[in-house]
This record gives sequence, C-alpha cells and structure tokens, in this order.
Amino acid sequence: MRKVLPSSIALALFTASLVTICSPAQAAEVKMIATIERIELKEKSATVTLKDTKSDKHVSVTVNDDLTLDKLRDKRILEGDEIRLKYDDATGVATYFRKTAGC
Repeated sequence: MRKVLPSSIALALFTASLVTICSPAQAAEVKMIATIERIELKEKSATVTLKDTKSDKHVSVTVNDDLTLDKLRDKRILEGDEIRLKYDDATGVATYFRKTAGC
C-alpha cells in the first residue's frame, strides 16, 4: 500500500505536467464590423486602424493579403469605409478583410 500511493501521485503529477507543457496557447480569432480610421501602406503590408462599431474600441491590424493590399493601394477601400473583418488577437494579423457593402 505504501508503494502504490506515492507512485500513483507521481503518475498524476507527471500526467498533469505533460498536459500543461504540451497544450499550445490558443489565440482567439476576433470577428467585428468596424470603420477604417487610418491606413498606413508599406511595401508588403498595411497597418489599418479601425473603430469597432459596437464597442467604439480602437483596433490596429496588419493586412498581408495581396488582393486586399491592391484594393487599399487602388483606393477601392478608403478611410471611413465600413469593414467586416476577422483577425488573430495574439498577432493582430487580419485573416478576413472585406467591405460590408461588397467590393
């Protein structure tokens, strides 16, 4: 009995440590509808500052998508436009970036 109890405790601690170490941190994907306040174009990306229409919170995201970058450069997406977007909360990189009226 004395050998079973310490070994079972050790096994439980080992299992708990594996679960803690091996589980990756998940970043939340945030969806929102926002209005563009500022666009900063760079060579291969753009930083867009947005204002959430529901909470009035300001968010800055990075756009790396070539199609969206072309629309920003061609002025098809401008400051003041309403955007539907998804972005990774941890990195701030947009995964979906479209005008709500269609583009």
